[in-house]
Amino acid sequence: MPGSPKRARAAASPAPAPRPAAKNANKASAAAPGGAPPPAPAGLKSAAETQAILARLYGQHPNATTELDFTTPFELLVATILSAQSSDKRVNEVTPALFKRYPDPQRLVAATTAELEPQIVATGFFRQKSKMLLGMAEALLAKHGGQVPADMDALTALPGVGRKTANVVLGHALGVPGLPVDRHVLRVANRIGIAQAATPEEVETQLCAALPREQWTLASSTLILHGRRICRPTQPLCPECAVVDACAFAAAMRSAAGPAKGKAAAKTAAGPRPPRPPHTEPPRRTAGGRATGRKPAGRR
Repeated sequence: MPGSPKRARAAASPAPAPRPAAKNANKASAAAPGGAPPPAPAGLKSAAETQAILARLYGQHPNATTELDFTTPFELLVATILSAQSSDKRVNEVTPALFKRYPDPQRLVAATTAELEPQIVATGFFRQKSKMLLGMAEALLAKHGGQVPADMDALTALPGVGRKTANVVLGHALGVPGLPVDRHVLRVANRIGIAQAATPEEVETQLCAALPREQWTLASSTLILHGRRICRPTQPLCPECAVVDACAFAAAMRSAAGPAKGKAAAKTAAGPRPPRPPHTEPPRRTAGGRATGRKPAGRR
């Protein structure tokens, strides 16, 4: 089995240099800050503000890292592919047996989809994922000697590996700075105002431009945990947020709630309503004209 993550990090190659702009025009790159950054959108927090906000979030979520279990870059690559449209918890339930049976690309490539699918069915989209895993293992053997490359372009050329997956593997297993942007990072960064973009690639570029390279992976992990635990898609726990005072979303929510709070305050100032009189029903009349009370509900 390949070496531990610590040994992998020690041998990792430096971050790839940016490609010429003509080839990279439609693709954000983790190395984008090395070139001329695009102009910042109006209202986007400055680099100093972004770094100060992240410093406070680091304190709220200390030592944040990926919640996927792995011991080698290959295992993390497999786990991250499986995590698409699934939870890390569910993937971690599946991977121990999977890694024991297929610890490296050589073992995995010998499997068939019929053998692999039942083992990953719990992660969802198991037919598509089984094909991706087999294709990925075959490409690693054919082009990289069975080793996971420490290069963004080489990783994203593998079947089933997109930019987010590549950044996860680079940052957490290979020691190459990378800033994965999933749905949590996309939501939280835009809400706080440290990014203003609709796509993960644009958010990655903006955050990388505002943060030191050595913080890219930590920033992503911290924003992911903040999105899962505090800044949820619905009913976010704003009172528990360490940066609520600097959050553009929270400020907008307070502003929108202003009139409603004003009405509530007016009602409170007017005092409680007088109690309603007890509800009584008119007496019922029998056929003989005599009044009678209503029968108890339990005896109907």
